[in-house]
Amino acid sequence: MKRAIVFGATGGIGQAICTDLANSGWSLYLHYNQDEQKASNMVQRYSQLYPQQDFIPIKLSFLTDNKGLMEFVNSLLPINAVVFSQGITDYTFLSDQDLNKIDQLVQVNLNTPIKLTSLLESLLIKNDFSRIVYLGSVYGGNGSALEAVYSSTKAGLSRFAQSYAREVASANLTVNVIAPGAVDTKMNALLSSETMAEVKEEIPLGRLAKGTDISYWVRTLLDPNANYLTGQTIYVSGGWLI
Repeated sequence: MKRAIVFGATGGIGQAICTDLANSGWSLYLHYNQDEQKASNMVQRYSQLYPQQDFIPIKLSFLTDNKGLMEFVNSLLPINAVVFSQGITDYTFLSDQDLNKIDQLVQVNLNTPIKLTSLLESLLIKNDFSRIVYLGSVYGGNGSALEAVYSSTKAGLSRFAQSYAREVASANLTVNVIAPGAVDTKMNALLSSETMAEVKEEIPLGRLAKGTDISYWVRTLLDPNANYLTGQTIYVSGGWLI
């Protein structure tokens, strides 16, 4: 049985990823931080549709200390793949940004994923093939004003994945980043309708991405045949900011 853990499973992109992977035969750990009910509903739905697979909700705050992270990883069953689809942002000028918010952005988007990767490695390399996929952003390649810290964390993920992929390639563990452009999720719903209209005009394909536009590429990277692609950042942006 192939099993993946999807961090941020209850988010807009995370839900699409879970649905795509469940439909492709994956058993799943569905990670959540606060939305336990949504995670439970997803588990119930997938269990009815795919009774031969396992679906387990699991809670973790990405602000947890090192001991808590170790305890979390030690509680897991064997896994073949990890998808980091969690993420937070804060739209503001750096000079106005609360210092605690800066710490939170860096910890949730970059530090904790790196720590979890370190802890999960021993589980992953026991398999014939294993995969790690991080959700980055176009802003990791083209920094965004009002999101300087967010942009730096996403750029850091790309450089980390590129470096770490070289460490574990011989263990048949591939490490890649999917970097979406503007996606129709709650994160972008924070922007005004006027701003979003301007963004759509800048996107050559003329629309925001749907969750399924992103989940397709995650599912593709998790396929056993995708074993020669590692250390890459793949921009799924509709032609925007590339």
